[in-house]
Amino acid sequence: MSAIADALRAEMLGYDTCLLSDALERLHLPHGISGIRPLAAGRRIFGPAVTVKLESFRGDLSKENLAKQHLGTSAIAAAMPGDIIVVEHHARSDCAGWGGLLSLAAKARGLGGVIVDGLARDVDECVDMDFPLFARGATPITARGRVMETATNGLVMIGAVPLRPHDFVLADANGVVILPQDRIDDIVGEARRLHNFENSIRAAVAAGTPIGEAMNESYETALKTQG
Repeated sequence: MSAIADALRAEMLGYDTCLLSDALERLHLPHGISGIRPLAAGRRIFGPAVTVKLESFRGDLSKENLAKQHLGTSAIAAAMPGDIIVVEHHARSDCAGWGGLLSLAAKARGLGGVIVDGLARDVDECVDMDFPLFARGATPITARGRVMETATNGLVMIGAVPLRPHDFVLADANGVVILPQDRIDDIVGEARRLHNFENSIRAAVAAGTPIGEAMNESYETALKTQG
């Protein structure tokens, strides 16, 4: 990993999804995905995305029709240390789109975590191995015979937000933000400005300024942009 990538990750992990959502809104970009929560190792994660798209299993369960590889395995093989696997799992709500053996393999490759837009399983295993897992909920029900991977490292939709391979993602207890790779410099600049602005309010409150006075009208207009 380059020094630039290390520095970017260190800086972005200092910001939460709320601040980055505000930065995205100032740039007229999709500004956050709600409902995806940490299920295991609930620390903030940030990194480039490796994407997985799941769809309902098509065909019968004969040996000839079964997938030659289990879902997620190609993404793990393609990912680099620090990458985040992000799974679009919209097709069915009655089964997991990620499981414990996949998490074990992802951790062994040094990946930063997994985000599932849907359900996941084997949460206890992820807790035990301290591997970050974010999802909309948990279930014990397997993906086998129910959903299949139809694309690795293609365009996916997370919530209503498009995510392309190598776009950046940040997830924490508030939700998920997607940071398009081609706008990362703009996003970082806005995040720094907003971070400094909020820190000025915190400093004023710590010095005894009433919160209403410290926030004043500048807080309400902080997300307005020119044009």
